[in-house]
Amino acid sequence: MSWAGGGIGTGHDDGVGALVTLDLPADSPVLALPWIVTIGPLSEDEEWDAVVFGPYEQAHALALAEEVVADEELMAVVEPVIPHVSIDAIREEIASARALATEEEDDDADSDADKDEDEDDEADEDEDGHEQHPAPPSPDEIRAGFARIAARLTAT
Repeated sequence: MSWAGGGIGTGHDDGVGALVTLDLPADSPVLALPWIVTIGPLSEDEEWDAVVFGPYEQAHALALAEEVVADEELMAVVEPVIPHVSIDAIREEIASARALATEEEDDDADSDADKDEDEDDEADEDEDGHEQHPAPPSPDEIRAGFARIAARLTAT
């Protein structure tokens, strides 16, 4: 990820926000994916839930985010949406993210993350200790969902 602050690239000299996005080569296939913009407070003193917008093409997502953070103390994160259609692909992506985080964090931070995961597992169990969650959708069901989303986004 790269970080750019203060409305860089927006033509505003007095910007106070921050923009975080991936630093990708111009020929990266990730640039063709749909992108989302998450906007939240820049300061830890503000407590409100971040909002997510999109999907957009990458250039549109960056331009919108830059404009919003140029004049306000906000943080915008612009990132691709990776439309995996299988549980295995999703698990591989999670494993990669975890491996990267393990390399970057110290042992104390890792133990805190494990504690949070254990608490989440307990919340998904019923009175008898059985997990309660729906079966994952099939790849065909996911692709059909993509088509429905695209139809809604392009409807006038």
